[in-house]
Amino acid sequence: MWCAPPRQQDKLPVTPLSVGSDSVTPVRCVRDLGINSDMSMLTHVSKTVAKCFASLRRLRSIRRLVSQSVALSLVTALTTTQLDCGGATLAGIPRHLMNRLQSVLNAAAHLVYKSRKYDHVTHLLRDLHWLRVPGRIQFRLAIQVYLCRHNLAPLYLANDLHWTDESEALQRLRSGARQRRIVPRTRLRTIGDRAFGVAASRF
Repeated sequence: MWCAPPRQQDKLPVTPLSVGSDSVTPVRCVRDLGINSDMSMLTHVSKTVAKCFASLRRLRSIRRLVSQSVALSLVTALTTTQLDCGGATLAGIPRHLMNRLQSVLNAAAHLVYKSRKYDHVTHLLRDLHWLRVPGRIQFRLAIQVYLCRHNLAPLYLANDLHWTDESEALQRLRSGARQRRIVPRTRLRTIGDRAFGVAASRF
């Protein structure tokens, strides 16, 4: 999902465009593999949270009729997979958006164990072997780094990572043989620091 930033012109009526024999109506948001491409990720997080809570509400109505193992399977299939969709693109999102995603994970853990809303959730997440949202994002980045290192990822991702043992300037240094990632310098925190080559090199 890509959303253009709101502008004053967006309040004006939209005129359809004619492309050959087709009429195309401009919109502010378009879907692209379900991932929001604006740097705030607000639309993607909002839609993900809404979908997950809708699934949890449906599961809550049948929770007393199924066992804990069945409930865990349903929650995993309908909720946690939604949270993990595009997880690597969420690196560096603001804390308030991270907290919204974490609230979904907490509610899912409460549902599996039939606990109350305000009960402590830390031990529930530990028993389920669920990472918190920041850890899940870092895990997704780690998988992408592993694939890039072993030539299993697309070239456009692998070319964004640079390693110390591949740099001629660092080969003479002791650190050059440690196969560490080189963190590129960036100018903008909201864009540069969240690029894959930077975010995947910093953890």
